[in-house]
Amino acid sequence: MSSELTADCANCFALCCVALAFTRSADFAFDKGAADPCRNLEDDFRCGIHPDLRDRGMRGCTVFDCAGAGQKVSQHTYGGVSWRAEPAARGEMFAVFDIVRELHELLWYLTEAVEVAPGLAGEAGALLAETEAMTLLPGVDILAQDVSSHHARARDLLLRVSAEARSPAGPDHRGADLMGRSLRGADLDRASFRGAYLIGADLRGASLRRADLVGADLRDADLSGADLTGALFLTQAQVNAARGDAVTRLPVRLARPAHW
Repeated sequence: MSSELTADCANCFALCCVALAFTRSADFAFDKGAADPCRNLEDDFRCGIHPDLRDRGMRGCTVFDCAGAGQKVSQHTYGGVSWRAEPAARGEMFAVFDIVRELHELLWYLTEAVEVAPGLAGEAGALLAETEAMTLLPGVDILAQDVSSHHARARDLLLRVSAEARSPAGPDHRGADLMGRSLRGADLDRASFRGAYLIGADLRGASLRRADLVGADLRDADLSGADLTGALFLTQAQVNAARGDAVTRLPVRLARPAHW
């Protein structure tokens, strides 16, 4: 997977720490409004409690992943000029960041689509190039894009990619409520979990090879010892939200979270 789709916080103006809102909860120790800098943000755009985020009640920060959108908006779209240096641009910059985050998620999926579905590689590659071109536009032009219709085209293509990559298909759990469900040791190879709720599910030792996990909610799902080799459309944020261990097998494009 391209390094451009990996978050590089050192080259970002801490956009996620300012543009996004969060509410006091099990994931965040306090409320923060959209466009308000986090109280832990320092003058150099670094987090003052980064090594201790989970211990300080900021687990949500360790789950979030922008898939490289932050550094692109900071360094490419706005040429290294931050929202602090140019306060008049902050509203536009934060709105652009929201859109580019969505587009980078599509880039992640489409990059994988080219690799896993040879029969659709040409179509996926064309949409990948179109999506990348959208992210390289000036900020005002990014805001003018019809992202909803672009997403709809991508969803249709990714469904077909999933069908090809998982053939013959496994169990269909699309949109299923599997919260807290025991699936320990289950054979879930080539299953579809598109948009499924797997919050707190027990997936210890389960086999999810080639399973479609796009949009699946894996918060606190236990993936200890699970095999996700070749799992489709799994993102770093989903993995970060789950629990796992040293023997959980992940797709090569994903990093093992430090808290596992």
